[in-house]
Formats: sequence, C-alpha cells, structure tokens
Amino acid sequence: MNSAHPTGRRSAREDEAPARQETPVRAFADLDLPDRLLATLADQGITVPFPIQGATLPSALAGRDVLGRGRTGSGKTLAFGLALVARTAGTRALPRRPHALVLVPTRELAQQVTDALTPYARAVGSRTATIVGGSPLSRQTYALRKGAEIVVATPGRLADLVVRGDCLLDRICVTVLDEADQMTDMGFAPQIAELLDRVPAGGQRLLFSATLDRSVDRLVSRYLSDPVVHAVDPAAGAVSTMEHHVLHVHADDKQATTAEIAGRPGRVIMFLGTKHAVDRLTGDLLARGVQAAALHGGKSQPQRTRALARFRSGQVPVLVATSVAARGIHVDGLDLVVNVDPPADPKDYLHRSGRTARAGRPGSVVTLATPKQRRALARLMSEAGVQPVITRFRPGEAELHRITGAPERTPPPSPSTSPSSSLSP
Repeated sequence: MNSAHPTGRRSAREDEAPARQETPVRAFADLDLPDRLLATLADQGITVPFPIQGATLPSALAGRDVLGRGRTGSGKTLAFGLALVARTAGTRALPRRPHALVLVPTRELAQQVTDALTPYARAVGSRTATIVGGSPLSRQTYALRKGAEIVVATPGRLADLVVRGDCLLDRICVTVLDEADQMTDMGFAPQIAELLDRVPAGGQRLLFSATLDRSVDRLVSRYLSDPVVHAVDPAAGAVSTMEHHVLHVHADDKQATTAEIAGRPGRVIMFLGTKHAVDRLTGDLLARGVQAAALHGGKSQPQRTRALARFRSGQVPVLVATSVAARGIHVDGLDLVVNVDPPADPKDYLHRSGRTARAGRPGSVVTLATPKQRRALARLMSEAGVQPVITRFRPGEAELHRITGAPERTPPPSPSTSPSSSLSP
C-alpha cells in the first residue's frame, strides 16, 4: 500500500530544503482527498486548513515521511489524521492486523484523537480502535479481533498487546508519532523503538512534535526516511493571543489566592506538582463550595474520563491536575490556565500553557510564585522564551479580578476605612 522510501536519513535539526517540499495549500478542496472526506469536512464547516495542515498534508498524501513541528492546539490531529484516513480508505484489515497506527503519550489524548478521526474514518468505511491502559483488555482485544484499519494507542498498552499476540504490526503502512517530545519526556522512547522495529521498514512515518530536541532527533534519525520538514508555528511562549502573568504572592496567601481565582465565572485548569497536592486542593475547593474535579495518574480511567467530561461540559468549572495527566487535553474555549505550583522546566510550562489560546483564540497563563520560587521561575521563563507581566498583590485586591476574572471583593463599610482602600503588597 505504500512504496518504499529512500534509505537516506535526515536529522531533525537540519534546515529544510524548499525545493523538496510540496507547495502549501489554502483550501482542503485543493488536496487530493477522497470526495467523501471533502464532503465530511464541509459538513463540519471546515474548508480552510490551519497552517500546519496546509503545509504537511500535500507531503503526507504524496506518501512522504513528514516531520512537523507545531505547538499544541495548532491543528496537528487533522494534519496527520486526514492523510492517514485517506491512505487507509477502501482497505480492509485482517483480524489483529491494523493498517495504520497513531502513538500518543496519554489516555486522554488517545481518546481525543479517536474522537476527532471517527467521522472521517466512518466516511470512508474505516474502523478505529483505541488501545490504552486503565481500560478493560477484553474490549480492546475484541476490537482488534474484529478488525480495525486505524489503531490509536499509548505505547505501554500497545506493547503489552503486541507481546501477547493480540495485535500484529506487520501490515502497518502509516505510523504517526503524535506529541513525540512528550512521549520521550515520559520515558516511552524504548517502547516506541520496540514498536517501530516491528513495523515494516518501507512504511510511511509522520512525526509531529511541539519541540524538536535530542530525544526526538534520535527517533527521526533512526525511523524517518528522507523526511520533509515543516515548522510552521511558534513555540507556545510566542503565541500572540496568549498573555503570560506571574503573580508574586506571600506563601501564607497562596491558598486564599487560588480559591479566589477558582471562584471566577468560566472554566479554568489549575496545575499542581503532585497527586497529593491535586487531591488536597480539590477537597479544599469543594469545601468552599467551588465545583472542582481532580485529574492525575492515580485516578482510574473511568474517573479520569468522567472528570474530563464534566469539565468539558461546564458542569465542573475547575479542573485540578498534574502536568502528566493533563498533557494533550483539548478543551474548546478555555481562556485561563493557572500554575498553582510553578512547572519543573520550560517544556512543562509550554505544555501546560498550550491548553489555552488554541487555534488563534485568546487565553491567559497565570503562575503563582512565592518569594522562594521567584528566582528559579524567572530563569525558567527566560528559557521558555516568555516575558511575563509581573504583579505583586494580596488576596482581595482588584488586580486579581483584572488579570484572572476572579470575583471582585467589596470591602465592608467602616468609619475608618474608605471603600477604595486596599492592602499594600
């Protein structure tokens, strides 16, 4: 189904050669897509591709290996998804032998990708299967035995099923590595290599990543053949619709400040460093009457799915999460991310920030910093390429409302205090 590629390898760090790239397209109708895919795009109200889609789809549809760099929320799912569905259209997979594979770092992203691809796969008669940990093996092995042209999987669970003989990769013609930098950061590089070693060498490989670092470069050098490189989006820190704020707070005020922000109208994701901290803050917010849900790796998959569903629907306006659990989550219209605990490194900051200001929409990222955290946070921001607005304040001050939308406080009337008075920093 896919012809062999040249054997030459190319590093992720090399500059792309414009003469070897297909011209970006400005409309999906200009692409060599099946009519049923074009009709489905039109039904969804999608006619103009995002830059990453317009740049990479001509190369991907031509059967080329592609290395695409675009920030989270730039439209990467359809960039590889339409090519993958087009390549599998009209095929029928044998039991346990899928034709296309998408590897992603988290269970939530796997389900998100499956949901995004399903209407297009159905349009061309392709079947999908989602293979992730935390869900019953029996259901996943049944889907594979029935036959699925497209498999979306996390590396760990798929590796288990491959070892058991429940999934064979010898018919894979297209392999996608989505959020490759996150997968390597999470320690999946050995499992990815083991899986790719089982995929036919002549197959097409599409790798998408928000950043291109040494770990991603090793995957590209080993598994992509003469790839076409497209880097169309800035890093998250450079997104013009995203505002970055650092709020200098006293350690004793941090809990009250967090609760004030959580009481804002609209949804917000709050990131903390540990599972215990997530559970503690969620409990505190619930005790204050704020509807909140916790999301971290210690939760069962049904609990994680339910928390996300309630957050997406608006039933729960506050999602309290660790970085790992929330990677890859997409929520339409989310305009605020709060780092209650500053992230550990610049990439963590960019991944967290990527939950907002997606697809050109505005959004703000707010990081709380106690005096002991300020120097390290300033260094991290510099490495992330971010110049935040720094504000010093105390809980209850008007600046918190202006920056985060937290409810404004009206000071109680007092003979000795004017209504406009406030605490000094």
